[in-house]
Amino acid sequence: MNELLRVEDLTVSLAGENGPRRILDQVSFDVRPHEVLGLVGESGSGKTMTSLATMGLLPHGARARGHIWFEGRDLLTLSERDMRLVRGSQIAMIFQSPRSALNPLMRAGDQVARAVRLHRGLRGKAAYDAAVELLRHVGIPDAPARARAYPHQLSGGMAQRVLVAIMLACRPKLLIADEPTTGLDVTIQAQLFALIKEVQEETGAALLLITHDLGVVAEVCQRVAVMYAGQVMEIAPVEELFARPRHPYTERLMASILRVDRPAALDSSAALAPLPVLLDTPGCHFANRCPYVKPVCWQHRPAPYRDSEAHTVICHQYPAGESP
Repeated sequence: MNELLRVEDLTVSLAGENGPRRILDQVSFDVRPHEVLGLVGESGSGKTMTSLATMGLLPHGARARGHIWFEGRDLLTLSERDMRLVRGSQIAMIFQSPRSALNPLMRAGDQVARAVRLHRGLRGKAAYDAAVELLRHVGIPDAPARARAYPHQLSGGMAQRVLVAIMLACRPKLLIADEPTTGLDVTIQAQLFALIKEVQEETGAALLLITHDLGVVAEVCQRVAVMYAGQVMEIAPVEELFARPRHPYTERLMASILRVDRPAALDSSAALAPLPVLLDTPGCHFANRCPYVKPVCWQHRPAPYRDSEAHTVICHQYPAGESP
């Protein structure tokens, strides 16, 4: 199957006092046309940095190596001018903090109308009327009045809906949603996830959903890639990953889910973040927490092992040619 997006051996480094420090290490995964792929992991695992690299929005001083193929073009080789043509019209992103993503000096309707002008070719009143209709389409009540509001006058849920309206105006082929419901109550979260899924199906776009909420992943995604400390550990269909996780980190991640049918068995040592020095080691970044660690785990990054056509695990437990 042809991929819409293929991230291949993506490594990102940030400048530090003692030289560059790797924050992403040989990250590889793909997103297929029209599918929803979940990118999950603890806070600090590199999920957001992966999305920023894809959008060409890395912070100052960051350096990226590897490949990010989008419809056959390597985004890492494009100039900033060419990337501007990709952002919005082909790849759009919904950020964690909607108020910081919106212009605080522009009214909500004007910001949506700007996207309409850029991507639909409408002008003047026609563009603004289309923007109001988009705000109504994403479930904002009294859309004409909300269109005249500034971002600080909107609730977090409303501001996020404005971003979805902007994305809908762009009609991208790939939508990246980075923790889109952070800080919202559970009722609004459910509404927003339903809206994003509805828009994704309406436009036919693929969706890369970045989250740490495994419940959302189980409900929304078809496949999931699990990240830890800047590395991808496992990629599998959602049902298969929940039924039989293969990587030791994924096993712990699944065991951390509180369930009513079993007693809580929280292991405080499992919640320890990776030591910063581990991010520059050549091996698996989970080695200091893994119950099955071997000397080779510290020395070499394991090669991807295909458990099945759709299930890949990156772990020295499963050497090539041996079934897990």
